[in-house]
Amino acid sequence: MKVNVHAVNFNVDRKLVGYVQDRLNRLEKYYDRVVNSDVYFKLDNTSVKQNKVAEIKIMVPGDEFIVKKQCKTFEEAVELAADSMERLLMKRKQKIRAHS
Repeated sequence: MKVNVHAVNFNVDRKLVGYVQDRLNRLEKYYDRVVNSDVYFKLDNTSVKQNKVAEIKIMVPGDEFIVKKQCKTFEEAVELAADSMERLLMKRKQKIRAHS
């Protein structure tokens, strides 16, 4: 799966990009028709500890899913967002199976 990583107003290190790639590749076992995905990293309200925001946008034929999570670390935010995305993709797959 093609994963595009975007960081707003800062540079992302290779370790985080590798982690995101690995984590999102695992989503393909839940739904194999993913066209592409974008991950956006933002730093929000720097006075709060949980200021790291990860937003995952996944395009599938005929639809688009967006999940946004805010945590203390980008890795934790990606993990929570990917878990939510897994549930969305499983629902989508079950819905398609029910209609076919």
